[in-house]
Amino acid sequence: MPSSSRGLALLVSVTLAATVNLRAQGATRPDSVRAAAVDAVFARYDRTDSPGCALGVYENGRVAYARGYGMANLELMTAITPQSVFDIGSTSKQTTAMSIMLLANQGKLSLGDDVRKYVPELPKYEHTVTIRHLLTHTSGLRDYLTLFSLAGSDDADLTTSDDALRAIVRQKELNFQPGEQWLYSNSGFFLASVIVERVSGKSLPVFASENIFTPLGMSHTRYNDDHRAVIPMRATGYDERGDGTFATDMSNYEQTGDGAIQTSIEDMQKWDENFYTGQVGGRAALDAMQTPMVLNNGRKQTYALGLGVGSYRGLKTVSHAGSWAGYRAELLRFPDKHTSFAVLCNLATTNTPLLAQRVADVWLEKSFTSAPGFVAFTPASAGASGGDARAYVGLYRNPTTGELRRVSTRGDSVLFDDMNRAVPLQALGPSRFHVFRGGEIFFTDVTGGRRFLSAVDAAGDTTRFERVAEATPAPKELAQYAGSWYSPELDATYTLRVASGKLILERRRSAPVTLQPTYADAFAGDGLLLRFTRQGGAPKELLLDAGRIRNVRFMRAAP
Repeated sequence: MPSSSRGLALLVSVTLAATVNLRAQGATRPDSVRAAAVDAVFARYDRTDSPGCALGVYENGRVAYARGYGMANLELMTAITPQSVFDIGSTSKQTTAMSIMLLANQGKLSLGDDVRKYVPELPKYEHTVTIRHLLTHTSGLRDYLTLFSLAGSDDADLTTSDDALRAIVRQKELNFQPGEQWLYSNSGFFLASVIVERVSGKSLPVFASENIFTPLGMSHTRYNDDHRAVIPMRATGYDERGDGTFATDMSNYEQTGDGAIQTSIEDMQKWDENFYTGQVGGRAALDAMQTPMVLNNGRKQTYALGLGVGSYRGLKTVSHAGSWAGYRAELLRFPDKHTSFAVLCNLATTNTPLLAQRVADVWLEKSFTSAPGFVAFTPASAGASGGDARAYVGLYRNPTTGELRRVSTRGDSVLFDDMNRAVPLQALGPSRFHVFRGGEIFFTDVTGGRRFLSAVDAAGDTTRFERVAEATPAPKELAQYAGSWYSPELDATYTLRVASGKLILERRRSAPVTLQPTYADAFAGDGLLLRFTRQGGAPKELLLDAGRIRNVRFMRAAP
């Protein structure tokens, strides 16, 4: 609730602004019961001392409901409205894909083209990387944002397209053979922006403005490729401090393609409606953008060209989330209902996909064929699985990707840990357990005592992990890993030291990380996996895995 009479006035102004805007576009307000239920989804942000969100419900070609909740700027006491402009992060990727499709429509490129045809600076990898690989996250290219982070860069630093291209070009190998796997990589969409510029002769911001934003009447939408730009109506990005207060969280990155679009709830409706009218791009290009990628082995993915294609509660969805600095975004479309939900927030801790789904639960309540998929985990339900699950305690490794999973105990609970968070297991049947939201795991044993863990995600895709023996090196053994290690691919030096019987990692602009032994010659911590190869019995090379990058090589630096 508002904390002052001034706050109440501000919130009233937000609601009035939304109402006036709706009337101007010929929209009608929903019934009061449904409006109240939608507003309740954002109740925690609907105040004058917190950042918040803007919501847009698009139905049958119009804005059916729009409102702001919370503050666009805490210093100036400016409220969020449907006209507020937000950085939508990776939700921008679909616009980059459309720019490529427009050039393909003009016959200036093909999705099957070798990327090196347009970006010859890239290393000549063993296998060809195509433009289609870039736009479907199947290129195998290491994610340049992760590379920046590992090298000690922060998103508040000033970086340019030249910096991003240099980071990608320095990589001597791919994560995997193109088309073999799916792994999210911002490098692909950044390189798409480079291709747009080199093919069209115009930067992606200029090309998109002339060919997408202006034709669709998106007058408050732009790519931000200038960290000093003044952007009217822009909400400030924030993050939460540990004491409950807020800190500004903005970015000075100037490269585009993987993100960087600044837009509003009103303008997003015009983009969303284009998927029905085909005004920009045409029907064939739009259909191609919503056709999921198929891997080399014939396995169909849920990601298409800059868009995710799936389902929610029995209805088809097309969507993409965004997360950058203090901003979060989601555009969730139900094409069979000609209804979409856009949520734009200026607080890093918001979960925009979940917020959009909760609004959909209200708005499309009578259209769904199944109940919401969330399963609450309780100590009681976790304990009920303990007798069976304890037999599977151990460390498991994906032999293809190197990813780790751990099954462990804590008190009476048996936990599944994806090396980022641990949750209690909930029994579904013999050797089968519910884990996380909409997923499950099951265990199998084969002749010879080998044990496997199979993780099934909400889309039904299965990933297999094999149990590996855990290593417990003595403090004396840890000394062999100590020293400085240099990576030319990151142009960064990592230092390892032993303190209090633990191996400690130190790197530029990061707090020291206490590494935990996993299997032989491998250590994990802070989302990193460090693996060592040996020569003559001593560690010779360090290989670093970090989510969206694999096998970045470090050599021991000279003393």
